[in-house]
Amino acid sequence: MLSFIGDYTCKLDSKGRAVVPAVFRKEMQAAGEVSFVMRRNIFDECIDVYPKDEWLKLIAGLREKLSQFNREQVRFFREFFRGAQEVELDGNGRVLIPRKMLDCIGIEGDEIVMVGQDSKIEIWGKIKYEESTMNTDEFVLLTSQIGL
Repeated sequence: MLSFIGDYTCKLDSKGRAVVPAVFRKEMQAAGEVSFVMRRNIFDECIDVYPKDEWLKLIAGLREKLSQFNREQVRFFREFFRGAQEVELDGNGRVLIPRKMLDCIGIEGDEIVMVGQDSKIEIWGKIKYEESTMNTDEFVLLTSQIGL
């Protein structure tokens, strides 16, 4: 089972490629994964990056919950897929992040942060990732609100 851990600052090249951190590549190789699906995060200005098998599990769960005969659920499913793209690591361990996705999350400069989130990776602009940090009191309050 995949479990991505850690946050790593990476540089984008002029074509929008970034080297995936070695610890993430190692995790992917151990699981026999070679491709990802990227989509814009629902809540934050970042990109969710799912290994293909994790994406398929997510979609299977949605299929079980949603009806293709319910207009609102069909609209949700369509919007969930909007802009999603399948990408692969190249021979140098890089992934091409589509310019449209980078623009959508407001990347400033050439630094991004790849953040391990268990079964997926998030890609953030470095500045926005730093701004998203909770202070200790907020984090403690949140843990009690969700029952931890």
